[in-house]
Amino acid sequence: MSTLNIGVVGYSGTPFDVEEAKRLLNIGLDAVLADNPTATSVNLISGLTDLGIPALAYRIAVERGWETTGVACAKAEKYDCFAVTTRTIVGNDWGDESQTFLAACDVIVRVGGGKQSLAEVAEFAQSGGKLYEYELERLDR
Repeated sequence: MSTLNIGVVGYSGTPFDVEEAKRLLNIGLDAVLADNPTATSVNLISGLTDLGIPALAYRIAVERGWETTGVACAKAEKYDCFAVTTRTIVGNDWGDESQTFLAACDVIVRVGGGKQSLAEVAEFAQSGGKLYEYELERLDR
C-alpha cells in the first residue's frame, strides 16, 4: 500500500464538545495508522466544508503533514470550505456524493454523526470496509 485514504464522517452543523471530538479523532486516526503500518502517505477525505468534524479532521491532517480531499455535492460550495488538496464535486444534493466518497476510502473514522454519516458507514461496512467508530454526544439535546 502506498497512500492510505482515510475517510472521516461525523457531525457538521450539530453542536458538540470540540475538545472531546479532537481527542476521539486522534484516537481513531492513530488506530488506523497502527493497523496500516505499510502506508507511505496518508490522504484524509471528508465532506469539504469547514464545519464540525470535517473541519477538525482537516486541521489534524494538515498538522500531520497529510494530503486532504473534499468530496461533496454542489450545495457544500455555499458554505465555508476547507482549502483541501483535492476537491471533488458530485451532484447537486446532499448524499449525491456518497458513492464517490465511499469508493475513495480505504477505511472510515466516524465521530458522532447524523443520518447521512450513519448511512454511509453502514453501506461501507456492508461492502466489507473497515470502520473506526466513536460516539460523541450532541450538545443540542
